[in-house]
Amino acid sequence: MRNITESAPVPAAAPHVSTAPVTGSTIGAGDLPWMNLLGVRLSAVNLGSAVDALISAVRHRRKGYVCIRDAHGLVRCQSDHRLREIHNRAFMVTPDGMPLVWALKAAGHKQADRVYGPDLMLALMRDGQGAGLRHFLYGTTPGTLARLESRLRARFPEARIVGSYSPPFRQLTAGERADVARRLNASGADVIWVGLSTPKQEVWMAEMRGALDAPLLIGVGAAFDFHAGVTRQAPRAIQRSGLEWVFRLACEPRRLWKRYAVTVPAFLGLVLAQGTGLRRFPLGPEAPATGTASAHSDGRRHDGRRG
Repeated sequence: MRNITESAPVPAAAPHVSTAPVTGSTIGAGDLPWMNLLGVRLSAVNLGSAVDALISAVRHRRKGYVCIRDAHGLVRCQSDHRLREIHNRAFMVTPDGMPLVWALKAAGHKQADRVYGPDLMLALMRDGQGAGLRHFLYGTTPGTLARLESRLRARFPEARIVGSYSPPFRQLTAGERADVARRLNASGADVIWVGLSTPKQEVWMAEMRGALDAPLLIGVGAAFDFHAGVTRQAPRAIQRSGLEWVFRLACEPRRLWKRYAVTVPAFLGLVLAQGTGLRRFPLGPEAPATGTASAHSDGRRHDGRRG
């Protein structure tokens, strides 16, 4: 893989949302607006509002996990009901991909913007310095973890990185899971960054949530490799165009061509079916009771208040 030595700037949040450390914010999962997109409760956030909500969750010791979701994941949730349930029990499901942002804006959430896993990691590391957040890095290989931690410490000298761990590339035994829980809890972390592949990281967060003391688990996938400088990111203009999948396909055609050959047409067809009312996408009983009390299947906006 190509080594990348340059550091991308921490992306600016939407201009109307402050990215300064929160001072008394009470934003929480039930307060965040959202929409039902293909049966998944997608949070109508931007980078600033997401960071504010996460810092507030840590301050109030609210426990949850965060899924960073793209079109591929939404399509996968159609056939994997357990994965859909995991998303609908999340503290936040961010729009990682411009098609999801466009769907949110079309539903009336004009403030929504992309919350890309690597961007969220940098922004929370930055703003978390003032809030005293303690971070733990879980995933990838020992070598990549060492590079990642070194680069993050150089970039955010006041960030509190309290530990890192590279798990084996297989399912953990019961004893190993208990040992991991002890290790993570002993660190005193507020935020556990999970750098595993999807859907492995979402399943891991859901299964481990009850055993961990940290308020937040955030699955950011390839962000570890990007920020360690071992994998190339798409240029910002391509990311904003909605064509990042083309860039990724060009970089890894043998691994990704089947994924995108299925995902792109399937996502477009499903969104069209939901938008025209040809098919209903109920959230199901797994959706949490926070926010609006109804579970519409028409893709309409929800303002975060009880209906």
